[in-house]
Amino acid sequence: MAFVLEHLDHLVLTVANIDATIDFYTEVLGMEVVTFQGRKALAFGIQRLNLHQRGHEFDPKAAHPTPGSADLCFLTTTSLENVMEYLREQKIHIEEGPVDRDGAIGKLRSIYLRDPDRNLIEISNTL
Repeated sequence: MAFVLEHLDHLVLTVANIDATIDFYTEVLGMEVVTFQGRKALAFGIQRLNLHQRGHEFDPKAAHPTPGSADLCFLTTTSLENVMEYLREQKIHIEEGPVDRDGAIGKLRSIYLRDPDRNLIEISNTL
């Protein structure tokens, strides 16, 4: 190879409602809202989720940008029991889990929920 990829910097979510998305990801998942070049993004660790409003996407963009088409997995060092207790307090429905899965870095224990656009959100502990 002529080059080596190091890590994911950001990915883009096309959303139906940027404000609802920001509320969910900041209030429920603890991400930080970032504004850059008049755009909104959600930051966590050294990564970012850039947000595109459906119908007003920035070029270049995906061939078929669609709200609700993403499956995202986030790692946490907080125990899933504590995460689940917090989500219940926030009245967030846990769709599945905890279940064992395989992740990019090894075995995971995961729970699943949905964001406002119905994207699948996996929250995991490494095993």
